[in-house]
Order: sequence, then structure tokens, then C-alpha cells
Amino acid sequence: MASQAPMGNSQMSYKVAGTLIGSYKIQSGDTFSGIASREGFDLNAVLAANPDIEANDLEVGQVINLPIKTLALVFNLSDVARILGTSVQDLHSDNPGMSSEISINKVIKGPSPLSRGEQVMAQQLAASLPGGSGGGNGGGGYANYSGPASSFPHTSQWASYSALWNSNSKLMKYHDSDAEIADIKTAIETVARESQVDVRVVLCTIMQESGGNVRVRTTVSPDGTVRNPGIMQSHNGAEFNPLHAAQSILQMVRDGIEGTKSGDGLKQCFHHQGNWYAALREYNSGRVNVNDLNDGMGATGSYVRDVANRLMGHVWNNM
Repeated sequence: MASQAPMGNSQMSYKVAGTLIGSYKIQSGDTFSGIASREGFDLNAVLAANPDIEANDLEVGQVINLPIKTLALVFNLSDVARILGTSVQDLHSDNPGMSSEISINKVIKGPSPLSRGEQVMAQQLAASLPGGSGGGNGGGGYANYSGPASSFPHTSQWASYSALWNSNSKLMKYHDSDAEIADIKTAIETVARESQVDVRVVLCTIMQESGGNVRVRTTVSPDGTVRNPGIMQSHNGAEFNPLHAAQSILQMVRDGIEGTKSGDGLKQCFHHQGNWYAALREYNSGRVNVNDLNDGMGATGSYVRDVANRLMGHVWNNM
């Protein structure tokens, strides 16, 4: 979505925020070409949005990406002009030397404010982000939470998403480019909305699993049967593809939250356990001792406690 800041009575600045990718579940008889034709997409755009899926081996129930164009998806100056209700010529006049291709985080000058109805719609979209409103400022040191989920901080005590993003995005800069960080943010918010998983849980799990490093090493189970790739170290999911960065980052987050063909994601773990802390234990260990969430049962014992501290906005060395 484009964010706005006043510039006077007749002009505003607009920041291009990123890419929105929708999803579609494969039905019997579906092919990429058939889906593209039916939904009105360019076939090459659909293929590019699914770099890790074999076009000739689609399975019923499989989820693929669809490149949906909305207010949140702005790639070129003609798209911007259409959305803002102005002409390409006027945008060129307001932004001398601007290319016809608009990159993420680009700030441009455009016509005066959105209508009241459009402002309300934008506010509603922001409010629909699970965990996107409320919360504290974070801060403080590492706390040694232990025991059952009831002994860990209530969700009402967690830091706000904005505070968590501001602090964690700085850590991502050790590994990722600004464009990749913008793609991670877009993916986190997209998947949070489609899965209804608290956006803070998505972000903090990513930081626990990989520090947000899109090039994180893929781990393999001792018996060699399960790969844990990507920024959420998912169950036989997608890896980062630099040729399709935004799409592969989205798929990595989607695999971790919504699961893959061969393993559950955090969303399914929450449905099993009924609270986020036990869900995190299941995501990490596969099993849960509900009376002691620091019992890793062969996995990382401090995993749940670490994520709880991240959700609180706590800070510690080598986090």
C-alpha cells in the first residue's frame, strides 16, 4: 500500500510499500495456463510467482501464488497514475527524471489527499492485520520464563508490532539488503492477514529461526528425511531464490506459518495446542511437555523462552 504525508493543499508524497501476492488452491484439472487464462493473468507472471513449483506436476489442494494487482501493488508509473487519479504526464511533471519503473520504498509526489472513503478503507486494511495494533514499547533484559504457558507473558503484555519491527529490522541489516527487508515485511504482513496468525508471532519466529537472514543455511534431520530451509526453517519448504526474491521470501514465510505438503506450520500447531507458547514448542520439537515448555525433548530447550522474550521486545547479547 502507498503511505501518505501532507505536502500542502494540492500535493502529497506517496511511498511505494511493496508487493502483494494472493494465493489459490489447485482444483482437479487445473493447469498454470488454464488458471492464468481464467483469472486474467499473464502466464509468465504466474510462473514467475511460483519459482519452486513444477508446472507439470500440480496436485489437488496445493496452494500457489497469484500476482494480484491492488492498491498495494505498484510497479510502474501508469499504475501509480491510475491509482492516484492523475496522468502519467502530471506525475512526470511533479517528479522530474523519474523512471517508468517504480521500486519499493520509492517516494514520489502526487495529487492531493485520497477521498474520505479511500482513507477509511486504508485504515480498515491496517486494522485487519492480526496483532498489528496495541502493545507496548518493548525494552528490558532477558527474562527466564519457565513452566506451562500460563507462566509466560499474556499476549496483552507483548510489545507492539511497530516497536518489534523497528528493532528487528535493524538486525536484519547484518544479512539482508534494504529491498530484501522490505520484501520480508510485505511477506510477514501478507501471510499474517491470510492465515490470521498474529503478525508479531510471525516476525519473532523468523528472528528466532534465522535472524531474518534470507540466505540462512538449510538444516537436515539426522535421518536425512526432512529438510528445514528458509527464514522459518520450515518442513521441506521453499528456499530463497535471488532471481525471484519477493516471491521466494513470501513462500518461505507461508511455508512456516501455513505448513507444507509434508509438515505443519505454526497455524496448525496453534490449532493443536490452543496457545502460542505450546504451539512454538510443537513447531520446534514436534512434541510438547505442557508442564515445562523449556523441555526441548531433543530440540532447543530455550526456544519458547527466547521467542517469548522477543515478543516482549526484550534485548540481550547475541539475540
